[in-house]
Amino acid sequence: MRLKDKVVLVTGGNSGIGRGIVGCAVGEGARVVIAGRDPEKGADTLDEIRRAGGEAEFFAGDLSREPDARALVEQACERFGRLDVVVNNAGAGSRRCGVEAADGPGTRLRKLMGPNLEAAYCVSAYAMPALKAAGGGAIVNISSTATFHGNWGSYGVAKAGVEALTRAQAAEGAPHGIRANAVSPGWIKTGATQGTGAKEDWEATASLLGRMGVPEEIGRAVIFLASDEASFVTGATLIVDGGLTVTDYPSLPFLEAVGAWKLFPGLLDGNQDEPSGPQ
Repeated sequence: MRLKDKVVLVTGGNSGIGRGIVGCAVGEGARVVIAGRDPEKGADTLDEIRRAGGEAEFFAGDLSREPDARALVEQACERFGRLDVVVNNAGAGSRRCGVEAADGPGTRLRKLMGPNLEAAYCVSAYAMPALKAAGGGAIVNISSTATFHGNWGSYGVAKAGVEALTRAQAAEGAPHGIRANAVSPGWIKTGATQGTGAKEDWEATASLLGRMGVPEEIGRAVIFLASDEASFVTGATLIVDGGLTVTDYPSLPFLEAVGAWKLFPGLLDGNQDEPSGPQ
């Protein structure tokens, strides 16, 4: 078990990707501290973990508020006596950040920055001394492939800030044995990505693999970065998107029509002698 006896703090760990991360951490032997805004969801998550024989605690709060972030870290250390891994997963997209039509530009920006960037900053600020006291540890920040796409607006800006924060954490944490990395998910099946009104066959274009990911696939990437298997990895962003960001999907019909510009024509379809289309 890669996280046996480690104490892992997961913000936003009571639903979606966060819950998938929590499940993976418990499966690797970790004791888990879950932070979120919804006590009911927190209780449900705790019940699931405890039924499976895991050890966990839930703390409610708004982590974009510095007092709540400080209290979370203090309570986690008081409960378990140490802190080894911090996963800054809590965040909110445009549908869940509370932006109203009448909000001005500054208000809109703050409502996205608060749960996505400021929460990660505040939690880390209080967690890093605890990680140092434990002899070193790991921070894993959850970013998004929205950083590549301008159409995600302020959300993409906030997540780009999370990746910059990750690099700053890596530089400042390294002398104290603290590694910091980020995971950048693509389209993942969660409550936040449901009910968009998209057609069912839309999921086939969500990645090169013809499907959306699931929270546990992000969880496994987080466990790798949090564990000693990634002992020489810091300041990096691991993209987990099924190949979404390497593909220009609008070009596919055109490329199919002209035969595409393939590196390995014929080699993968068993027709080595007659490559299809102009190259």
